[in-house]
Amino acid sequence: MRIVLDSVAKDPRNAALPPTSLTFQTGQATLARAETEQRPAVLGLIASGRMRPDAGTVTIDGATDASALRRRVALIDATDVCEPAPDVTVAGIAAEELMFAGRSSSPLAVNRRLAELGASEFARYAIGTVPPTVRIRLLAELALMRKSVEGLVIVSPDRHGGDPVEWWRFARELAGRGIAVLIVAGDASAAAIAAESLVSRLDETGGPQTFDEDPGRDDTDALPDVVMTEPEQAEERA
Repeated sequence: MRIVLDSVAKDPRNAALPPTSLTFQTGQATLARAETEQRPAVLGLIASGRMRPDAGTVTIDGATDASALRRRVALIDATDVCEPAPDVTVAGIAAEELMFAGRSSSPLAVNRRLAELGASEFARYAIGTVPPTVRIRLLAELALMRKSVEGLVIVSPDRHGGDPVEWWRFARELAGRGIAVLIVAGDASAAAIAAESLVSRLDETGGPQTFDEDPGRDDTDALPDVVMTEPEQAEERA
């Protein structure tokens, strides 16, 4: 599955979303930068077929088919759109997702699924209190129970705090399982992920150590708007 956004924009003055182009596809994790309170959710809605852009095009496997896009791509944790209420328990969210997936949502089924995800200890926690990476992992894995879902659009995981490198690693794991993953996040997260990636490459190649000539300089404008990576297999993290 390959999804292409070509110069998509929202609202007459492009205030909600300026022209944005990106691609995400099966077996690849993609990070798209989007700042301001509104833009990440707008980009997520458009990328998952749940909002029509005012300009530009969105295609899935070369076709303009919003229905197929909505069916095959799940939107995860978009602010004011599909984020769970902070006081809902993890068990309650799991029960709802099991129901959406056409499975039993009994307490026994919920406990079994959370155990499979290694999240039994969080069953009675309100979702707003679980660690950020645990939250993203739970919401993503539960959405993937739906048979039609082949891709995920995860919106602003950085707003919950935590280390962006951790949820980016999880995104790469998902890609390694053949999932198309798009994460929409801010400049600070993109910078942290880019820095970690550079350090990893230098460690692998034994490349030269460098230093920042101006540590106080803001280099975020030098970051690419879209970062794509090959999937990370689970065994690589061992």
